[in-house]
Amino acid sequence: MNYFQVENLTKSFGDLILFEDISFSIHKGQKFAMIAKNGAGKTTMLNIITKKDTADSGNIIFRNDVSVGYLEQNPVFNEEKTVFDEVFSSSNQLINLIRDYEKAVELDDKKAIEELLVKMDTLKAWDHEVRVKQILTELKILNLDQKIKELSGGQKKRLALANLLINKPDFIILDEPTNHLDIDMIEWLETYLINNTATLLMVTHDRYFLDRVCDNIIEIDDRKVFHYKGNYSYFLDKREERIANTNAEVDKARNLMRKELEWMRRMPKARSTKAKSRIDSFYDLQEKASTKKSDESIKLNVKTARLGKKILEISYLNKSFGDVKILKDFTYIFKRNEKIGIVGNNGTGKSTLLNIITGNIKADSGKFDVGETVVFGYYKQEGIKIDENKRVIDVVRDIAEVVELSDGHKMSVSQFLNYFLFPNDRQYIPVSKLSGGEKRRLYLMTVLMKNPNFLILDEPTNDLDIFTLNVLEDFLQNYQGCVIAVSHDRYFMDKVVDHVFAFEGDGKVKDFPGNYTIYLDKKEAEKKLISAKSKTDTSDKNVRVKPERERKLTFNEKREFEQLEIDIATFEEEKEELEKQMNSGDLPSDELIKKANRFSQLLEILEEKENRWLELSELL
Repeated sequence: MNYFQVENLTKSFGDLILFEDISFSIHKGQKFAMIAKNGAGKTTMLNIITKKDTADSGNIIFRNDVSVGYLEQNPVFNEEKTVFDEVFSSSNQLINLIRDYEKAVELDDKKAIEELLVKMDTLKAWDHEVRVKQILTELKILNLDQKIKELSGGQKKRLALANLLINKPDFIILDEPTNHLDIDMIEWLETYLINNTATLLMVTHDRYFLDRVCDNIIEIDDRKVFHYKGNYSYFLDKREERIANTNAEVDKARNLMRKELEWMRRMPKARSTKAKSRIDSFYDLQEKASTKKSDESIKLNVKTARLGKKILEISYLNKSFGDVKILKDFTYIFKRNEKIGIVGNNGTGKSTLLNIITGNIKADSGKFDVGETVVFGYYKQEGIKIDENKRVIDVVRDIAEVVELSDGHKMSVSQFLNYFLFPNDRQYIPVSKLSGGEKRRLYLMTVLMKNPNFLILDEPTNDLDIFTLNVLEDFLQNYQGCVIAVSHDRYFMDKVVDHVFAFEGDGKVKDFPGNYTIYLDKKEAEKKLISAKSKTDTSDKNVRVKPERERKLTFNEKREFEQLEIDIATFEEEKEELEKQMNSGDLPSDELIKKANRFSQLLEILEEKENRWLELSELL
């Protein structure tokens, strides 16, 4: 059943043509991903499909009875609304009923609860309530009374995703859904979408996610669209085959053209109809012969500053915020060419270590010795911070007029921008006109052109297209310097890092040999072993205490349990925000002490509430 059809769509911005006369269709239950280089029009295409933008020509056709949900890359909300209002803003009867029930429970309106319980039973809404709570819990959205204006960008993205999934549209459109999600959330969303019967169209740079969720891929390339009936692995094979076939046809056309050119030069002046036809064919052949496909991509071979024998030696490094230990006697000697991934839960100290290394904050004690030849390159998660009205070329000129490459050659900043796929007509536009991915690519360029030999990358994969990521990964694998990377992109981490710093809390950092997947597999195996041992050790105890635990939660205990979930999530978010502020390096000492004290209080509050939550959960 055809759910959706694109017919002869064309879109341009001035002289820049994004795509021209493209057509494709999506059938019920299919899961499509859209792949293209940054600036090729992926987000523009999604905006046209959802009527947030218009095409120059062509048609978008949906089946009349199909409901559509769109997760934008940067969702826009009414900032004065609460999270509760946004989560339950729907025309869906069941969602509205669940909203009214949740509100009545919150207000302890017994009369309303009685009436709504009957309606919930009649409409069999309990399964939907469980689904709603599961979505909110998995995406860590539990403080429903919070104003949207108080949320961070990542929280807003998760709220928009939760709202979309709760409303359960027939056709789901997602623009970079894994940005701002941690690994647990990404894996949950993977499973949710795989098991969901909804039709899907999404743009994502997360290749594991794409490979597991999608069964069809459309690629926008050279203003055209190409359809691949398979996942990401299939796409890679078939795309290479397509380019090879195109080039083979072009080579054949070039050979024919040489013969035709010789005939054209020798042909008599008297031109018959037959000769004119052959001349027309010659010009068609000439056009085809000039279209050889090169898999254009960034070639990252910028010069790396010479790295001496001593790189970075850390001895017995300690850092605390109040009573909370972030680093405890951390010791490590960095070696040439090693690539380290940093993993761990929020609040365990990942950002703190990066900020200590780059000098943004100071350690409490310990030796921190940087080699004289070390040049840090710090790619921050926040991205580029410049005047959006500044022209692209001026951003680069502020750093240097000439760029030196690894082979000793030098080039002007304009040539270097071309090298990074910014053609001349894109160099003189304001930064505000760039796509999100192009801004990231420009930021990466400004970091690398300073010739660093110690790269620190904080979420480098966000908003970069898959082709740029592949080149960046190859560059990092061959990079003659040190790399530390924090990323939620499992594919990137597996390709780049050779060992992992696992932040386990209470100041403990474990150096784990192997890539990210090996680390996660080991952690999962340890978790299962502990769980199995716990069941064995407590089997006798369970028999003894069973009579005490046969009772169920009372109504008030159930409400307390639900409130505890909300409180724990709220305090966790406050703890995460405090850690970011303390790690910023911008706080005066008195403010830092105040926030550190609050951080310690939060840990005590969380421990108390989590213990009570565990106690009540055993009665469920």
